[in-house]
Amino acid sequence: MYRAPVDDIAFALNEVAGLRAAIDDGLFPELGTDLVDAILNEAGRFAGEEVAPLARIGDEKGAVLKDAAVTMPDGWKELYRRWVEGGWNGLSLPVDHGGQGLPGMLGVAALEMWNSASMAFGIGPILTMGAVDAIEKHASEELKALYLPKLVSGEWMGTMNLTEPQAGSDLNALRARAERAGDGTYRIFGQKIFITYGEHDFTDNIVHLVLARLPDAPPGTRGISLFLVPKFLPGENGAPGARNDVFCSSIEEKLGIHASPTCTMIYGDGFAKDREPGAVGWLIGEENRGLACMFTMMNNARLAVGMQGVAVAEAACQKATAYAQERRQGKAPGHDGEGMAPIILHPDVQRNLLTMKTLTATARLISYSCAHATDMARAKGGDDARHWQERANLLTPVAKAWSTDVGVDVASIGVQVHGGMGYVEETGAAALYRDARIAPIYEGTNGIQAIDLVTRKLPQSGGEHVLGYIAELRADAEAVRASNLPEFGRSGEKIAAALDELEAATRHMQGLLADGRMSDALAGATPYLRLFAIAAGAAYLGRGAVAAKAPDRIALCRFFCENFAGEAAALRERACEGAESLAQAAAALN
Repeated sequence: MYRAPVDDIAFALNEVAGLRAAIDDGLFPELGTDLVDAILNEAGRFAGEEVAPLARIGDEKGAVLKDAAVTMPDGWKELYRRWVEGGWNGLSLPVDHGGQGLPGMLGVAALEMWNSASMAFGIGPILTMGAVDAIEKHASEELKALYLPKLVSGEWMGTMNLTEPQAGSDLNALRARAERAGDGTYRIFGQKIFITYGEHDFTDNIVHLVLARLPDAPPGTRGISLFLVPKFLPGENGAPGARNDVFCSSIEEKLGIHASPTCTMIYGDGFAKDREPGAVGWLIGEENRGLACMFTMMNNARLAVGMQGVAVAEAACQKATAYAQERRQGKAPGHDGEGMAPIILHPDVQRNLLTMKTLTATARLISYSCAHATDMARAKGGDDARHWQERANLLTPVAKAWSTDVGVDVASIGVQVHGGMGYVEETGAAALYRDARIAPIYEGTNGIQAIDLVTRKLPQSGGEHVLGYIAELRADAEAVRASNLPEFGRSGEKIAAALDELEAATRHMQGLLADGRMSDALAGATPYLRLFAIAAGAAYLGRGAVAAKAPDRIALCRFFCENFAGEAAALRERACEGAESLAQAAAALN
């Protein structure tokens, strides 16, 4: 059973990502270390004792659709109610609308715990929190007053409606249409697919944020508008009233996250029989400027999905380690007891488990550092706010892509540690692997994250921001070297070498962009992102090990640096020199 690693989470937040320093600087006057500890401990208790026990029934039973209504697995509706009553939905949401206004770092730490306990449960609130952010930043005061209090409390849930059968990552192909009704509202028509929690029985209303085109909209993404479309139209007192012309026509049968209803939503098909077809919607932001509004939601969701990668990796680590301590096979070095040795004593199993543990740690540290940057951008002003926003921008695609790749890799190794028992459903190792596989795909595939990193984030501040970030990480390498602790082995040297490779690759990518060699830059984007994550992850592990001076953290830092940081040179070569071979080999795909 999952047990939240509260000590590791608190350490990552405080000593590496920067929460303690921010508290000491008075940036969060309502927050103290005692309150942080209390929140993390209670979130851990709730995740382990209340969410985790329902994960298996969610995986086995899944969500069920009948007559356009989705019924969640046994116990899940009651679980959600207890979760809302605990105040978890509003943890980091605006105080003005009923939230607690705590730093986003605490919100993502809690997200890790919910998703470790059950990824299918944890994904639902992610969309609601993103909807709150989009509405709070872009909607009219009337819409904010009506919808935000119920979304912030969790009384209602939100969704994000982008994808259509012909329009996945490329929103230029979007066809859903909107028509002006003449009374300030709009009528929405079309089909959306892959809508997470598009229909369920957790709440008595669901608030859909829908991208659609107006008849006179310009072509491409410049002609997309964003609309708020509730399942039930609010009555005079805000309570759900008449049913809107939107319904769920099907839910997908998926590899994993079975209890998360992935819906096909139909807008404006005459489902509401008592009036003319067309789902009633309200504009968010300006006409034809909807994509910018939706990106507010998507950027939050990308970090949250990165936390899903961290979460499933942590759960797989715990499960594999517990199994390795119990399972006995063969003889192992140093085992003097009678009979077969626990497999955790075999060097190859130890290597697998340590790989799982260190990969998980790097993903957590990168993701929490991204959340810290977002918090600092909100807490600071002027040039400082711009600096921290650029840092959040830089780290978001890395946090999403690296962490979700880690989730898949770690869950896969977890199956391997279990051996044959990992391949059957009894142990739950396979369920984690199945759940993990969606995270590198949704909220922007990891290939898209790599493209975003290289083409949009490296050029920030004329290319200087990323170089400044690398310089900051060099201080961590030097701190490891300066510690003079032999237990670090060659960690300081390895971190510095990885950062050298990262800087060289970064300057090369910036040069390709400056020269207009976009194809070459895109060819190297994915290995570049992996190089970035390995170098940053090694530096963060070094930072934590120096701060703690604890033998276990030093040992984990050394293991990662001496087993993974060396990949940096090969990744730099792939990122900088792989375009020609890729172009030549592409002919073999015909």
